[in-house]
Amino acid sequence: MTLTVTDSNFSAEVLGADKPVLVDFWAEWCGPCKAMEPTLEALSGELADSVKIVKLDVDANPGITVQYNVRAMPTLMIFKNGQPVDHKVGAGQSRVQLIKWLEQHAA
Repeated sequence: MTLTVTDSNFSAEVLGADKPVLVDFWAEWCGPCKAMEPTLEALSGELADSVKIVKLDVDANPGITVQYNVRAMPTLMIFKNGQPVDHKVGAGQSRVQLIKWLEQHAA
């Protein structure tokens, strides 16, 4: 199951992680976010050795959302060594595209 992060534990779970972290910035009211959820859940298990996948509810956690200038949902952002290194906006990525994208940053 994908870990849910908040403004209060973001630093420890994402910035302090020992491997790349994909943060799914989502909202309860966002249809495309819900459409991507099963794929991200599956990848969270499959790629657990190389990438950590977490989700952050933008409405409940405005601090992190504003800090990283997230304005559209879903936004997928990869953090490596405590820094954002890449992001994608929208739900247009297929499972295969997401895996390739994550593998680029897991190396």
